[in-house]
Amino acid sequence: MSNFKSLPGFREFYPEAFAERRFLFQVWRQVARRFGFQEFDGPVLESLELFKAKSGDEIESQLFCFEDKGGREISLRPELTPTLARMVAAKGNALKRPIKWFSIGDNFRYERMQKGRLRCFTQLNADILGEAGPAAELELISLLIQLIQGFGLGKEDFFIRLSDRNLWMLYLEAQGFESETSKILEIVDKWERMPDEVACEKLSAIAGDRGEALQASIGGFLKVSNLAELSNAFKTVSGGADMGEALQARIDDWSTLLDGFDAMGLSGFVEMDLSIVRGLAYYTGFVFEAFDRAKSNRAIAGGGRYNNLIKKMGGPDMPAVGFGMGDVVLADVLKERGIMPKFVDTIDAYMVIGGEAERAVALADVNALRQSGFSVDYPLKTSGFGKQFKMASASGARVALIYGSEELEKGVVKLRDMTDRSEEEVPRERLILALHDRLR
Repeated sequence: MSNFKSLPGFREFYPEAFAERRFLFQVWRQVARRFGFQEFDGPVLESLELFKAKSGDEIESQLFCFEDKGGREISLRPELTPTLARMVAAKGNALKRPIKWFSIGDNFRYERMQKGRLRCFTQLNADILGEAGPAAELELISLLIQLIQGFGLGKEDFFIRLSDRNLWMLYLEAQGFESETSKILEIVDKWERMPDEVACEKLSAIAGDRGEALQASIGGFLKVSNLAELSNAFKTVSGGADMGEALQARIDDWSTLLDGFDAMGLSGFVEMDLSIVRGLAYYTGFVFEAFDRAKSNRAIAGGGRYNNLIKKMGGPDMPAVGFGMGDVVLADVLKERGIMPKFVDTIDAYMVIGGEAERAVALADVNALRQSGFSVDYPLKTSGFGKQFKMASASGARVALIYGSEELEKGVVKLRDMTDRSEEEVPRERLILALHDRLR
């Protein structure tokens, strides 16, 4: 027996598992198209520089990258956003705005495997480009909510944690940390998993003797859960001074977004949670993640606004917001709740064939039925009727089409309903119509 095994972190899908995967994709596509999103795709291999341009040189350690036979440094894609940005930049202003695109494709990351994280995973990406205001976030997060609802999950099962990197920038700048915001947000991104003494040590390395005060300030800001608390937090660090224009404009954006969720009846799904900062520095505004309320899994989905990426890729200055949802965590959540459907592949009809003379007639009919749109199977070699009926039952066929010597002599086919075992004889020339009336 072969000792060959699949590579670590790469999956294989036997028919039952593939049916679950197909189900996930089907819901993703149905809901995305309901929102007017168009499907696209890009190459699995891209220039290594494309991913470095988006995420920095440190991303290389997480990639399946190599030199190809032409001497080019290339990589399997770890995500689709850089490809999207490159494609949009190539078309520039020729694309009608707002651009609402989605894609479902495999991505590859060479990193440590753990629950919910593999080295090859399939991800739904959805993005809106060309709209700078919070209307884009409202549309995109509404899509995310309906996508998860499409699998039978409700507000008691999942929620959206909504945050804002712009607010963090303003909050840290108000305390004199304008040039250190990115480094501080990298710490905030790991705050929930980081011991207090480690956080204090890291912040002190940035803020010196103000490290402890900064830690306390961040801890207080992380407790903000509504706009009233947000205003008070800024007054605390600014000595009671009035909010500046930038902060007021940002709070207005929050009000517009939250009012939109309320108008759509989605407020119960969304919570202000400033601990979400999405560590990558390329995010430029609202950021969000979807979690199951049990919090026993990694984020189901995550994303945010990235207004500078298209320009960085050589395209026009185009605002953008998007999210990704992987199939691994989503499938885990559905299975944990016992709501992943059980899939049984079925066919319309299975042919039960008496002998070689009957087989010639049955083969003519099987081809005609398949061309008419019916799914039909039959035994590839002759065996007894008993065994064939077991095969028909195992196939999930709705009817068995019986070709015996008596049926052949009379020019009929006997239809047996595999549910109630009722039977009827149908002239061969009426077989297609009879199956259509019965099954369609």
